[in-house]
Amino acid sequence: MKNTNRLTLAAVAAAGLTLAGCASSKTPAAATTSAAAAPTAAVTEEPVVKGIGLDVTTIDNSVAPCDDFFQYSSGNWLKNNPIPAAETSWGSFNELYNKNQAVQRQILEEAVANTGAAKGSNAQKVGDFYASAMDSMAIEKAGITPLKAELARIDAIKDLKGLQRELGHQQQISTGSVFGMGVGQDDKNSTQYAVQIRQGGLRLPNRDYYLKTDPRTKAVQAAYVNYITNVFKLMGETPAAAAKNAATIMRLETRLAKASKGPVELRDPYANYNKMTVAELQKQYPNFGFPTVLAQTNLSAAKEVIVGQPAFLKEANTMLKSEPLSDWKTYLRWHLVSSVAGALPKAYVDESFKYSQTLTGAKQMQPRWKRMLGSTDRALGEAFGQVYVERAFTPEAKAKALELVNNLKSAFAEHIQQNAWMSAATKAEALKKLNAFTVKIGYPDKWKDYSALTISRESYLKNVLAAREWAAKDEEKKLGQPIDRNEWGMTPPTVNAYYNPPMNEIVFPAGILQPPFYDPKADDAVNYGAIGAVIGHEMTHGFDDEGRQYDAQGNLRDWWTKEDAENFTKRADVVGQQFDAFTPFDSVHVNGKLTMGENLADLGGLNIAYTALQKTLAGKPKTKIDGFTPEQRFFLSYAQVWRTNQRPEAMRQQMLTDPHSPAQYRTNGPLQNMPQFYEAFGCKEDAKMVRKQEARAKIW
Repeated sequence: MKNTNRLTLAAVAAAGLTLAGCASSKTPAAATTSAAAAPTAAVTEEPVVKGIGLDVTTIDNSVAPCDDFFQYSSGNWLKNNPIPAAETSWGSFNELYNKNQAVQRQILEEAVANTGAAKGSNAQKVGDFYASAMDSMAIEKAGITPLKAELARIDAIKDLKGLQRELGHQQQISTGSVFGMGVGQDDKNSTQYAVQIRQGGLRLPNRDYYLKTDPRTKAVQAAYVNYITNVFKLMGETPAAAAKNAATIMRLETRLAKASKGPVELRDPYANYNKMTVAELQKQYPNFGFPTVLAQTNLSAAKEVIVGQPAFLKEANTMLKSEPLSDWKTYLRWHLVSSVAGALPKAYVDESFKYSQTLTGAKQMQPRWKRMLGSTDRALGEAFGQVYVERAFTPEAKAKALELVNNLKSAFAEHIQQNAWMSAATKAEALKKLNAFTVKIGYPDKWKDYSALTISRESYLKNVLAAREWAAKDEEKKLGQPIDRNEWGMTPPTVNAYYNPPMNEIVFPAGILQPPFYDPKADDAVNYGAIGAVIGHEMTHGFDDEGRQYDAQGNLRDWWTKEDAENFTKRADVVGQQFDAFTPFDSVHVNGKLTMGENLADLGGLNIAYTALQKTLAGKPKTKIDGFTPEQRFFLSYAQVWRTNQRPEAMRQQMLTDPHSPAQYRTNGPLQNMPQFYEAFGCKEDAKMVRKQEARAKIW
């Protein structure tokens, strides 16, 4: 089961990165509206020293930096880089993602050509998986035949006991049916693994898409019903039967949605922690037959489980008995087929894409090689990730990144020690937690062992199901074992980073340790503004509204004094209110509660990175490069990382489902609270980027 506690730098979507940003959006709300100082920073009579790592041609000098820094820093880039037809957004993340994909594609094509690779080796598995994925003719010829055994299992269900067995089996092949279950760290005992059960069973992005009645949501619902109907017709149902099936699925999923928690509620780790014995679980939710489900998933040894959302399980338990068995079989068929749509013939893929267009606004499908590369990464990421790091990540880059992390840790420790609103007792606990951070850079010290996974060139769909079942079993065998602290939650080429509260670890894959985030040839200001802010962001996640609830050992435990906790909440609420006021579209605003953790991490990360830069620059001449001071280059580097154009549909979906704010607010939002920024660009008190002192947010 994916670690739902993991706090990432950016959101990752199936077709790439769904990131923040929209060039045509309104200027963010600000404390004042009068003009700012003119952007004179780039004009100098001195000979201009040329720099590396910062693209000054992207700067839009028609906009004052103190009015809208997002537009000032990247306006020319935003104007000259429209979103490609197959993308939902386009920005620095996507550019690096594409660069990484080119390297990965070469690795995969070489693996495909290596038909003499030893059977059972990683090279054989990677080559055969990608070869089968790219063999569209074989996929068309096979049709839905590779799913016949799975469909027969569903068809053979005769009673509740059979339904329970199938629910267990569908956990093994990750269809997302009814609920989610897996093995993860126990939040209150981080030295042990526990079986965890959570709400699930929905195909639309979250519960709100079933319950809201505005025109846009209605259009998404209609597209989803059409998708279901057309897939059942492809499977041989009559139009009338297919439409009836779609209505059945929408009815069941809507009922599950009504019992589900929303995205803001799901951010409360205490509410999501409900431990009980298996006997209690069976007594409260008898219609699930959890002893049967646990047996199906190799977890019969479990004595206790952690239930994430009891109210959801209660309603689903009722539904398993009250809803007709034939309707559940229809539901299971849909979740099976839709979960593997990308591995089916083109007609199924086209229907899936047509539905997704309503959500994201993408104009055309990603090319097949990109989609299949993503599939290979999900199935065998560490197998060809080893080759990737050999080609794209040097030991020197890893050592330099570690040096940056240590500098950021030192700066963060100073911030904690100098914090005026926190008591000595809470400071001591905070420093203890900071010093206990595990830092992972580039790639795992110990790679995954894929020896139990069989892959061939016979059938892409069979390979997908085999890889899912292998991943489920690989996770299940952790129960009762010591915590694996070498495990990674992202593959090496991933352009992202994360903080994992139960592990108390910050993780930076090789993929993100490249320009524009990190460039060994660039000056310190550029690197601290980019990768430094990323490192600070992940560190701050350990002390955001969610992460702060975990202690140095990764246990969910309140280590704050009552007064300090109240002070933190009061200061965090200021950030929430600021982001609530950001409105990219009429009547659509950023959700300050949903995005709280990420906004706090951006603000804290920038402040910490700035301090670390100042420590690095101490005693050195502050030479202007490209006409900008080190401080100006720091903020420009940060802003250029987040330059992004985004489709309105994708941005609307992001604001409903994603804990990350749109890119323009991730740029301007934190800077509006930083006097260091005002000073760097000579912003006057009445500038749009300057908040009045009493309205500024400062936590770390």
